[in-house]
Amino acid sequence: MYETTPLPPTDKQLTYARAIARKLDVAIPRGSLETRQALSSWIDRHKTRPSVTGTAATSRQVAFAEKLSRLKRRAIPDECFRDAVMMSRWIDANK
Repeated sequence: MYETTPLPPTDKQLTYARAIARKLDVAIPRGSLETRQALSSWIDRHKTRPSVTGTAATSRQVAFAEKLSRLKRRAIPDECFRDAVMMSRWIDANK
């Protein structure tokens, strides 16, 4: 059959991986820097998931979360108020 050599990472991959590593204060393993596929896997494991909406929690979310917070006697993390997706996840976890 055909035998192909693995492709090296692209410049864009390297730049993006280095930015992630810098943000998370982690090192990129040498093995992950050898092939395009290995670096892509490392990036997928370490990139932060972008917010779907990118907006703050809605007033209805906040009201419902505060009601749950009182009933369950659990604090709502501050970052949930800044991100609607995170607030939704907190609500789902505390229903």
